[in-house]
Formats: sequence, structure tokens, C-alpha cells
Amino acid sequence: MSAARAGLRALRLHQWVKNLLVLAPVVSSHQLARTEVLEKAGLMVLAFCLCASGAYLVNDLADVASDRQHPEKKSRPFASGALPSAFGYVMAPLLMLGGIAFGLALPGEALAVLIAYCAITLIYSLWLKTKPLMDVFVLAALYTLRVVGGGVACGIELSSWLLSFSMFTFLSLGFCKRAAELHNLAARGEDAAQGRGYRATDLPQINAFGVASGFLATLVLTLYMNSDQIRVLYSRPWLVWLLFPLMLYWITRMWILCWRGEMNEDPVWFAVRDPVTWLIVATSGVVLYAAGLK
Repeated sequence: MSAARAGLRALRLHQWVKNLLVLAPVVSSHQLARTEVLEKAGLMVLAFCLCASGAYLVNDLADVASDRQHPEKKSRPFASGALPSAFGYVMAPLLMLGGIAFGLALPGEALAVLIAYCAITLIYSLWLKTKPLMDVFVLAALYTLRVVGGGVACGIELSSWLLSFSMFTFLSLGFCKRAAELHNLAARGEDAAQGRGYRATDLPQINAFGVASGFLATLVLTLYMNSDQIRVLYSRPWLVWLLFPLMLYWITRMWILCWRGEMNEDPVWFAVRDPVTWLIVATSGVVLYAAGLK
């Protein structure tokens, strides 16, 4: 592998798609048609992309020793030796500072979110990821922070419904990530996860936590359907109820695949590439469009 290719791989550019969560407040508030809002959202997405790539470099540098013991992660650029550690030590702060610099063109709250994101990811990579359960809550918070960032960058008031739904959804996916790792750990006949603090015997409990979190996200969605806010945004709020079975099917399917060992160790990235997920997203979009037609 060439140094240039290894460098690009270390930045995990494919993971940038996760930063589109910044658009969640824009979509939920029906402001996709406003150019000035999209410009601010786009700038926030770019800022998060740079910060996230810097965070991945820090995480991989901190995980070199444990990655070399992992059957798949040992091929990562730093763990395999394809990329010198100096690249990470130089590029990580530059990328994070670059992302924060983009935040200077946005409202002060957006800049604060970016700084908080960088600080939390650093603490996570260097310490919190070794703390069972705490690591999953932090991962869920980091994803939800992207949603918060989109709201403050675009001047959109964030509803408690959106934040609660986001937190429970990403908490479920965070547990799904750990469950997939523990499933693979057990399949290899190992007991303890390197540098994570989990044991293979934790799998049933982690599975229970994750399924419960996913169902709570669905519950938040159903409660939102009975709120006054939905009657303001949609002329046919009864159509929005179709989102309930779609969400419930999606979350249960994700966990069935995880339990079978068919889920990779990054459920969010799995969902991004999953045709069924895209079909559910597209169907949900059609439902929301129909519900909002005057």
C-alpha cells in the first residue's frame, strides 16, 4: 500500500457520510428549500468532516497495540506500519483546527459544538473507550452532537423530540457495535476485548440494552406523533404514523443481523451501505412529503 493511499485510508473519508446528520434539524423543520440555511449546514458538515478525520487519527494512534492483536484491525495503516505515526501526530491537530476554523464563520454556538466534539473525542480515544457502558453513551452523544451542531449552525430551534429520538437511536447502534465486536470475540474463542473492558459473557446483556434503546427510540417517535408540533408541520399527521412500523422493522432487523453475526463492527456504516435501510429511508421520505402536502 502506498503512503498516499494509506494516508487517505487513515482519514476514513467514507465515514464523512455520517456527518450528514447535521441536516436532521433542517429536514425535520422543513427548511431544505432555504438556500442560506443549506449554506450554513454545508459549512458545518465540512467542519465536522475535518474534525472527525482528525479524531479517527487520534483513535487509531491510541489503538495501535490492540489493533495489532485484532484479525481485521491489524491492517489499519498505523497498526500495519503502512503509515508512520508522525503522519497522525501532525495531521490530527491540523484537521481539528481546520474544522474549528470553519466554525468561525458560523454562530458562536456552532463553534462551541465543534470544540466540544473535538474535546470529547480526544477524551474518548485516550480514556473513556476503555470504560464499559460509558464508551457507548459517549458514542451516542457524539452522534447526537452532530444533530445539535446542525441546529445551532442554522439557527433552528432543536426540539426535545428530535434530541431524544437521536440519543436513543444512536445508543442502540452504539450497543449494536459493541455486541458485534463481542460476537466476533466469542467466535474466535477469546474472552476479553483488547482495550475495551468488555467480556464475551457480556453479550446477552449488551444485546438487551441495545434492543431496549431501539424500542425507546420508536416509543419517542410514537409520542411525537401525538404532539401539537406535528399538527403544525403536517397537514395530514395521520400519515406520519406509517413511520412507526418502518422504524420498528428497521431496528429489529439490525439487531437480528447483529445476533446472527452478520453485522460488521460499525452498524452506522453498515446502515449507510444497506439497501434495505435506503429503501426504508426513501419510503419514510415519501410518507413525510405526502403528509406535508397542502
